[in-house]
Amino acid sequence: MVSSYENYHREAKAKVPILVCALAIPVSAIYWIVGYSELAPNVKHINGCSLTSSWRLPITLTIFVILSVWSVKGKGLVSSGILSGLFVGIITNLSNYGHGACLVAFFFTASKATHFRSEKKRKLTTEYREGGQRSWKQVLCNGGMATQLALVYLFDVGCGERPIDFDRDCKSSSLSIGILGALACCNGDTWASQIGTVLGEKEPILITTGKKVPRGTNGGVTAIGLVVSLMGGLVVGICNYIAIVCTVDPAALQNARPQWPIIVAGGFAGLLGSVIDSIFGATLQYSGIDENGKIVEGPGKGVKHISGKQIIDDHSVNLLASVVTAWVLPNLSMIFWP
Repeated sequence: MVSSYENYHREAKAKVPILVCALAIPVSAIYWIVGYSELAPNVKHINGCSLTSSWRLPITLTIFVILSVWSVKGKGLVSSGILSGLFVGIITNLSNYGHGACLVAFFFTASKATHFRSEKKRKLTTEYREGGQRSWKQVLCNGGMATQLALVYLFDVGCGERPIDFDRDCKSSSLSIGILGALACCNGDTWASQIGTVLGEKEPILITTGKKVPRGTNGGVTAIGLVVSLMGGLVVGICNYIAIVCTVDPAALQNARPQWPIIVAGGFAGLLGSVIDSIFGATLQYSGIDENGKIVEGPGKGVKHISGKQIIDDHSVNLLASVVTAWVLPNLSMIFWP
């Protein structure tokens, strides 16, 4: 029989992602709005584009309704995640097709990654769910930062496709690279946790101590996992690059800086996001091993503590990692973009 204290503790833990979102997203929004306000262009709509003109809105609705139906059938979303997923997808794609391409790349490949060697992952941890089965909390924590930046893009820049060029258009370029960073971070971390953990034979090491830990431990990293996270980010960067080349005005592309570094930026964000996520996971997430040899994320009878404190959960860690990556990547891109 479950005690009232355990019920209270379980309910409190379930509210952690909500509290983290309630703090992290507004605080980061203030940073972007205030820190980049002087860089905003005077034109609100690009090439006459508005939210209701052309085919942008119907195309966006069609794409993400189809993706939602596909995800529900593939157990990628539960019912509570459908509306939040549609909201994230519509806002992101309305702002810029390149942003939408990043989201689709993350959405599709992350869903596929959760099916990779599912039987082996089911033996490693009690938290594994077939297909990912994302609820509104998972959708918000993985896509919340990108959606916030897409909203800022809509209000400050307008909807439309622009090349990445920090000299001519720093505001839109910074926001676009921030969105790329947030989604590449989440994809790199998902690939590392869903694919990297079941590849290779070596046990992972805890990123904060270097000590070997069981597979599935929060904050545990392997060389293969880091390479996989880099690849996950590269996929998002490649999709973003293709979208820019196919949708941006050729004359604007010709006069802008080279766009290929987007691919490199995506790969770097996937790797960086995975490392940041692992640091948070090793310190702010509880990892223990139960009597059956499975990794659990909370203390209990017969559970041996491995690392971390039970402060936040996996979804909150994903959100915080995406917030940090989305802040770091544009600042680095301004410095190193050729």
